[in-house]
Amino acid sequence: MDDDPVQLRLREAVLREAAFEVTIATSAEIALSLLTAAADPLRVRAILTDHLLPGATGADFARQVRASHPRMPIVVLTGMPGAEEEYRGLDVKFLMKPVAPGELVHTLRTAVAAAAA
Repeated sequence: MDDDPVQLRLREAVLREAAFEVTIATSAEIALSLLTAAADPLRVRAILTDHLLPGATGADFARQVRASHPRMPIVVLTGMPGAEEEYRGLDVKFLMKPVAPGELVHTLRTAVAAAAA
């Protein structure tokens, strides 16, 4: 999830090229509805989100996800040093922008594998 449609599509392409099945959302509200409406809750294996979102912060979104999916891997992208403080106790992984495609793919694969173990 990202508030920048160009970055959203770019990351989607990178992840699809790396054989991830990707569903995109343009707001926290849409992402949460997709997560709760999934016929198979295990189908969503990780969440990649920006720190700044329309109508919410990534930390607000992460808190909402944690309420219903406490073990869901969440990776937060940010260009704001110090943003990590807002996520204290939420067990998220941070990547500072700009993020190289290889680093993004590696981080998500690692997060998904750790959650499955």
